[in-house]
Amino acid sequence: MIKTHLKIAWRNLRRNPLFSLINILGLSTGLASAFLIFFWVTDEMTVDTFHENDQNLYQILMKSEENGVIRVHEGTQGPLAEALEKDLPEVEDAVTVMNLEREGMAITFSDGENTFKTEGLFASKNFFNVFSFPLIRGSIDQVLQDKDAIVVSENFALKLFGSVDKALNHQIKYSFFGKEQSGKITGVFEDVPSNSTMKFSFIGTKKKLLEDIWTNGKEWYNTGPQTYLVLKPNTDQAAFNKKIDRFVDKYLDGNMFSLFTRKYSDAYLKGNYVDGIQSGGRITYVRLFSFIAILVLLIACINFMNLSTARVSRRFKEIGIKKTVGSTKRTLVVQFLTESIFLTCLSLILALLLVFLLIPAFNYVSGKELDLQLIFQNAPVLILATLLTGLISGSYPAFYLSGFSPLATLKGAFKTHGGELFTRKGLVVFQFMASLVLIISVLIINNQLNFALTKPIGYQKDNIVQIDLEGKAYDNIPFFFDEVEKVEGVERVGGLSQSIVREDGGSSTYGIDWAGKPADLEVDFIVRDVDENLTQTLNIEMVEGESFNAKLGSPESYVIFNEEAIRIMGLENPVGQKINLWGEDKTILGVMKDFHTASVMQPISPVVFKYSSNHLALAMVRIHSGSEMKTIENIKRLYTDYNPGYNFNFTFQDQMFNAQYSSEQRILSLSKYFAILAIFISCLGLFGLAAFNNEMRVKEIGVRKVLGSSTYAILQLLFLDFLKLVLIAILIASPVAWYLMSGWLQQFAYRTNIGWAVFAIASILTILIALVTVSFQAIKAASANPVKSLRTE
Repeated sequence: MIKTHLKIAWRNLRRNPLFSLINILGLSTGLASAFLIFFWVTDEMTVDTFHENDQNLYQILMKSEENGVIRVHEGTQGPLAEALEKDLPEVEDAVTVMNLEREGMAITFSDGENTFKTEGLFASKNFFNVFSFPLIRGSIDQVLQDKDAIVVSENFALKLFGSVDKALNHQIKYSFFGKEQSGKITGVFEDVPSNSTMKFSFIGTKKKLLEDIWTNGKEWYNTGPQTYLVLKPNTDQAAFNKKIDRFVDKYLDGNMFSLFTRKYSDAYLKGNYVDGIQSGGRITYVRLFSFIAILVLLIACINFMNLSTARVSRRFKEIGIKKTVGSTKRTLVVQFLTESIFLTCLSLILALLLVFLLIPAFNYVSGKELDLQLIFQNAPVLILATLLTGLISGSYPAFYLSGFSPLATLKGAFKTHGGELFTRKGLVVFQFMASLVLIISVLIINNQLNFALTKPIGYQKDNIVQIDLEGKAYDNIPFFFDEVEKVEGVERVGGLSQSIVREDGGSSTYGIDWAGKPADLEVDFIVRDVDENLTQTLNIEMVEGESFNAKLGSPESYVIFNEEAIRIMGLENPVGQKINLWGEDKTILGVMKDFHTASVMQPISPVVFKYSSNHLALAMVRIHSGSEMKTIENIKRLYTDYNPGYNFNFTFQDQMFNAQYSSEQRILSLSKYFAILAIFISCLGLFGLAAFNNEMRVKEIGVRKVLGSSTYAILQLLFLDFLKLVLIAILIASPVAWYLMSGWLQQFAYRTNIGWAVFAIASILTILIALVTVSFQAIKAASANPVKSLRTE
C-alpha cells in the first residue's frame, strides 16, 4: 500500500513540477532555518555546562542597596572563599578567581627573546579541582601550590616555546601594571573550549596576586575577584542562600553586602538583574529564536497546505474514482499524508544541503563555531522534526481532499464552503502577521542600536587611541607622553589606570566617606587614576570647579567626581568640600558632566578620578581626523624604538565602546535574515492562494470580461481580495509587535521611542511585497481568453 502511495506521489510530483518545486523549496527553506536555529540554541544552552561539577557549581554574588536601588555585583572579597569553606559544612570546595579578561587587563610574558601578550587568571590552588579544564602536563593537586607557579595553555606554550615540553619548568618574566614579576611554568592545560565564558591563556596563583600585586585584596573592605563554590550533593540552594545572606557581617563592621548563590552555568543565559531580581539575559534571545524556528516551520507548513488545496481541481476525478471503487476516507488520508511526508523527506535532503552551504556564513554572523558534526549528533531530532513537519503540512489537505463526495468530484461540481475559504485565508493572514511581527521587531532593534551607537556619551570616543604602557614607556610616563605629543597628527595625550569603557565598571570602591553621609548609604564608585591631561584629552566637560592641572601644588590631595556621584552624595556646592578616600583626606577639585562608562543598557554610574603620575596603565591619545593610520604608524615607530622587546598594542576607543553591543548586533543580523526567509516563505503561500483563487473564479472572471469588464478592473478586484488579508495581518501584528518590543526595550536604561514610522514602513513594505507576489497570477487570470473558461458551461 505504502509503495503504491509513493508511486502516486512521484507521479504527481512529475506532473506538477512548478508547484512541487515551490512546495519543496518552501519546506526545505523552513527546515534549514529551523535546523540552524536549533543548532544555535543547543550551543547556547550548553555554554559552561561541560564542568564535571556543573550540578553543584555555584558563583557567589553580592547585593547592596544604593540610592534605593538594589545592585548585584560579581566582584567579591579576596578572603571570602577560604572563610566560606572554613565556616560552612555545606561547602565542599571554594575557589577565588581574579579574571583579568573581565578587568580589561592583559599581561606581557617574555622568555628573554620572545614576548607574548595575553589575558588570564589568578586563582586559588584548587582551581583545577573545581573547574574541568584538562591538564596536558602537570598534576591537578600540585600545579598551583607554589606562589610563583604559572600554568599556561597549549597555544601559549606553542607560541612562546614551540612545544609543550619545552615550556614545562621554564622560568618566565611578565609585566603587570609596569611591575616586573617572574614565575615558573608548572603545567600546561588544553586550550579553553569555545563554549566556556571564562577565557584565559594562563593561570597564576592567588597567593602571588595578594602578596605581590594587589596587596589590598586581602582586606574585607575591597572587592574584585569572583568566588565560586562546589556545594555538597543535595544541598538546598534556597536554604543555603538564607544562611549566607549576612555572612560578611562576621568579618566586616558596617557591612552593607548580602550574599547569595547563582548556578555557574546559569550565568551566561540568566545573568541580568533588575533591582536585585533575575530578569532576562541571553535566555530571552534563546526563547525568541526558538519561537522564530517554530514560526518559520509553521509558515512553511501553511504554504504546503495552501499550495496543495490550490491544485485541488486537478485531482477531482482521481478522488472520485477511488471512492467509487471502494477506497475509504482513511485510505485517502493515508495516501495524502504519505505524499506530504515524501515531499518533506525530499525537502530534508535540500535542507541539509542548505545547512552545509550556510553554516560558514551563519557562524560568521552569529559568532559561533558550529560544525557539521551537529547534523549527525542530532540526527534523530532532525528526522523527527521532518516527519512532524510532513504530518502537519499534509494534515489539512489530507482531510480536506478526502472529504469530497464521489459524485461531486466526478461531475466537477466543486463548491467552496465559507468555512474552508475562511481557513485558507486565515492561514495566509497568520503567515503575514508573523512576518510583520518579525519585520517590525527588526526595525525597532535596528533603531535601538543606532540610538545606542549615536547617543552622546559624555566624552570624545572618536579619534581616540588607547595604548598599553609597558617597559620603559611605563617606567618614565611623563617623558614618553611628551615624545608622543611631538608625533605629527597627535593632538593631546592623557594617562589612565584602567579602561574607561567597562560593562561592569571595573575597579570600584565603597571606601569613600563625607560629611553628612547617611549611616545606611553605601555607594559603589567607579574609581580611576588619571593624570592632569586625561579630561582635556577626552574632552570631558567640567560643570563646576576645574580638572587636574600643572598649577596645583599637590594634585594627589584632590579628586574630581561626576554629576551622578555628587547627586547621590547629596552635596551642595561640592567644590572645596572634604571627603575621605581609603583613609586619606581629599578635596573636591571639580565636577565632571555625566558620561557613560558602559553601554546604554546600564544607568550612568558615580565616578571619581584621583590623580596619579605613575600608576597609569594606558595612554589615551587624541589624533587628527583623516590621518589616523599614518599617525598610528608614527606612534608605533616611536614606541618600538623607545621600548624594544614589547609589542605595540592599541585600540580605538569608539571600537571598544561599540563592541559592547556585539551581542545585539549579531541578534539583529540573524533576525534580519530570518525575517527575510519568513517573508519569502509567506510569499510562496500567497502565491498558492492566488492560484487557488484564480481556479475557483475562472468562470466568474470570464463572465465579467464578456460583460465588458476591463483587465484593469479585474486586476483591481483580484488585488483587493489579497490587500484585505494583508491589512488584517497589519492590524493584528502591530499591537503584538509593540507589546513584545516594549518589553525588550525595558532592559535598556536609555532607549529609543517606538514611533509610528516603524509600523508604517513595515506595513507599506509588506503590502508592496504582497502585491508583487500575486501580480503574476492576477495578470494571468485577468488576461485569459474568456471563451476558454466558459467553454464547459
